[in-house]
Amino acid sequence: MSSYGNRATYSPSAPPLSDPNEPPVAHPYHPPPSSSSGNYSNYPNYPQSQQPQPQPQSSGYGYGPTSSSSYGYNYQQPTPNYAAFFPPGTDPQVIQSFQMVDKDQSGFVEEKELQEALSSGYQRFRLRTIRLLIFLFKNPSDQFPRIGPKEFAALWSCLGQWRAIFERFDRDRSGKIDATELRDALYSLGYMVPPSVLEVLISRYTDGCSRRPELCFDSFVECGMIVKGLTEKFKEKDTRYTGSAKLTYDEFMSMILPFIVSY
Repeated sequence: MSSYGNRATYSPSAPPLSDPNEPPVAHPYHPPPSSSSGNYSNYPNYPQSQQPQPQPQSSGYGYGPTSSSSYGYNYQQPTPNYAAFFPPGTDPQVIQSFQMVDKDQSGFVEEKELQEALSSGYQRFRLRTIRLLIFLFKNPSDQFPRIGPKEFAALWSCLGQWRAIFERFDRDRSGKIDATELRDALYSLGYMVPPSVLEVLISRYTDGCSRRPELCFDSFVECGMIVKGLTEKFKEKDTRYTGSAKLTYDEFMSMILPFIVSY
């Protein structure tokens, strides 16, 4: 599991699968290894100059009309070079997905656009899950609920990791995760969720479409990220990894509320 060190913010990544040959730990989560994985919160801020901007054409006033026979009425805005704003090596399909939903060519995708992109790439995502993902992945310096190309690429990669975990523990290949499979999936990631908490999670995130409580993929992602995020925040106070910590009321509220009010 990735280290958290002295980070003040939650790194929104999927935990790696643990080695099945390792003995289980006696406390509710694995202690971090000696080396830390990449921290997503270190992504640089994006000044306005780095956003995709339309480039003026070589002729005409300003951006100019598309042909000499028209006078500004048939102007078509040039398509930005989106690939330049993604990390090197990004899958072209990820870039294409971003470009297809960024209809206003702003260089950002908002909740409806992100829902469209992810629903086509994975499966239907509810707006509740989309809002949580934007909260976790957005540039902290951006006051608007939206993500840019680098955040979009990181989010897409993260969902691929959660998909692998989901498929590993969906043992009956139902396309959903039941209570036992959820418990095993969380435990494999280092989270010994007690039965009382597991019951709350199942009640909160079940889709309600079947007789037994089950989670579809987007609910599994939402549930997993909440558990991971809150555990990471708690571990900042539990420096000895005992499973207990002393918190003030202000610290408790500051830890919990961002995950509740974000969506």
